[in-house]
Amino acid sequence: MGSYLNPGNLSFRGSLRSKIYVDKSELICRTNEVLFTEQKYICVSRPRRFGKSMAANMLSAYYDRNENTEELFHNLAISKDKTYKENLNRYDVIKLNMQEFLSMSDTIEEMLGMIRNYLISDFQETFPDVRFRDKQNLIQVMKDVFSYTKCPFIILIDEWDCLFREYKQNKEAQKKYLDFLRAWLKDKDYVALAYMTGILPIKKYGSHSALNMFTEYSMTNPREMAEYFGFTEAEVKKLCQKYNQNFEETQAWYDGYELVAVNGQNKVYYSIYSPKSVVDAMLSGVFDNYWNQTETYEALKAYIRLNFDGLKDAIIQMLAGERIQINTGTFSNDMTSFQGKDDVLTLLIHLGYLSYHWPDKTVTIPNKEVSQEYINAISQIKEKHYVDALKEYHGNLLLVGITYEKSEKKHHCVIEKLCKD
Repeated sequence: MGSYLNPGNLSFRGSLRSKIYVDKSELICRTNEVLFTEQKYICVSRPRRFGKSMAANMLSAYYDRNENTEELFHNLAISKDKTYKENLNRYDVIKLNMQEFLSMSDTIEEMLGMIRNYLISDFQETFPDVRFRDKQNLIQVMKDVFSYTKCPFIILIDEWDCLFREYKQNKEAQKKYLDFLRAWLKDKDYVALAYMTGILPIKKYGSHSALNMFTEYSMTNPREMAEYFGFTEAEVKKLCQKYNQNFEETQAWYDGYELVAVNGQNKVYYSIYSPKSVVDAMLSGVFDNYWNQTETYEALKAYIRLNFDGLKDAIIQMLAGERIQINTGTFSNDMTSFQGKDDVLTLLIHLGYLSYHWPDKTVTIPNKEVSQEYINAISQIKEKHYVDALKEYHGNLLLVGITYEKSEKKHHCVIEKLCKD
């Protein structure tokens, strides 16, 4: 067992021991379906704290052949699937958190060198009998190991997009990173599954993607992955019953993400809740804004201040409860290449600040919790355009304010102050 090769199952064990664990193990059915196929490349993008890392830890614990983990899964939904035994603990797993490597390095070259060196070190330690043709070449090392073991790799990459969020303007670093991933993963026989998670979909250059072998499951196009990230309404109802909490209040605070799974002519609509917020509310017994523990309204403020025609009007209209038409097709899947308001609004969908309604291609502010973040951000901006609009929509804003007495008073004071200034 290495640090990154067959890393063990302690993280998933921790999830199972948590006071609240919601079974998402049927995700494994989906990944088992695509093993060794052209669809073996999966990229899932969701906002922070939507269960992406937990899912990666679960996949690692399931596939890792270093230890028998049947005890972890025998009571979960996956244990009833026909592919369960066939793939349990049958693969070598590589699991990387790219944010960890980015935080330990000063340049993209140092980051990629560190990934190569650390993985090669794990391979040499784990497979001392393998004759390596080139001990400095990660791809060749993995080919040599695969030739020796005949056991392909499950490659799990968490926070895959961190470089695009922290190196927003560095196009050369972004290109080197994408080229590394493409060379490492594309058309490689040693890959049984390559599974990446992040906040942003895969970066596009023009109309093309450097990682075009990946099937993407995003907030705007979740397809069959819709129910596996975030809590569904049925799951939240069960938690409310268990913890004696009011479901309608929970729904008003944390519901609002509408995701559509499309399978041929069939469409299944899911109301998805932010897991962290629901868990915090259930355990504390207090309905409050837990969003600012994952994001900050400072980030939101920067985006809604961008000088694009119609952007400010759209924000105000959505605070008043209206839906705004949007074209998500022009978004370049980064945080800087905006051509207009639709690109900014699309980014806010992926960050979790807006909910995308697929049937009519509109966006709304999802719930009371997130609406607070907009009010917090606007209270710091104090631009005339926003203040004038807030005066016009003052009554409607109070309608989307929080029924929870303390929060309603807080909102009322903020809006009244803005309207008087």
